[in-house]
Amino acid sequence: MKKVLFLSAVLALASCKKETTENKVQTNTENYSEGESAEAKTPEALGKAIFEGRGNCISCHQVDQKIIGPSIQEIGKTYKEKKGDIVTFLKGNADPIVDPSQFSVMKTNFPVTQAMSDEELKALEAYIYSNSK
Repeated sequence: MKKVLFLSAVLALASCKKETTENKVQTNTENYSEGESAEAKTPEALGKAIFEGRGNCISCHQVDQKIIGPSIQEIGKTYKEKKGDIVTFLKGNADPIVDPSQFSVMKTNFPVTQAMSDEELKALEAYIYSNSK
């Protein structure tokens, strides 16, 4: 169990380091976001582009299986059942309700989600809900 937690922490830190490097190279996130918005036809498509792209969410979350964090199907299902607010959580203003044991890993990524616009966060939420059962 300790090896799994250590591996999870290492992978999360590697994910954060990658994002930090990307942020240094790309200083104008507004233009990047506008580009994603222009290419995306729906909020779900924009959410998927962010999830798999600059959000780097896919490094810890898969659609239908737990990797480091819970699957997005589980996230969507839990937030619907508990009437949670994904956007508020991603802004760092709500407690975790899906897998609190992984919160220390997730909160290292809050600088990424906190830099996103409300439109981008709502698009991520739409993408997550579009994959929940």
